[in-house]
Amino acid sequence: MSTGWKLTVPCRAELLRRLGPRYARVVADHVTLKSGHDGEAPAPVSHAEIIGRADDGAGVEAYVVAIDGSTVRPDGGTWHVTWSLGHDREAKESNTVIAERGWTPLPPRPLELVPAKW
Repeated sequence: MSTGWKLTVPCRAELLRRLGPRYARVVADHVTLKSGHDGEAPAPVSHAEIIGRADDGAGVEAYVVAIDGSTVRPDGGTWHVTWSLGHDREAKESNTVIAERGWTPLPPRPLELVPAKW
């Protein structure tokens, strides 16, 4: 079980239209707060936006997210949405790609998120 925020259906559809995925497996649906956590869904966020992009060129594409003005998660990682994946790649690899390779800033794009558990 994980907790965090899901992109709203209209927001996801619009962003996928504008930011087409690079790799075959599209994820583009959530921002994780905690993995392996069976607690309650988190509180709503007042402001979220995509502010950057990370891509290792080998099958992991993610967009960096600022939540209420910060990109830093409580665990020290970076808020992000795994956007697309190549064959045999996993969404959790976005954390490593961002930490090891950094990310490229982009003009901010609003992100509509709702608290969720999955």
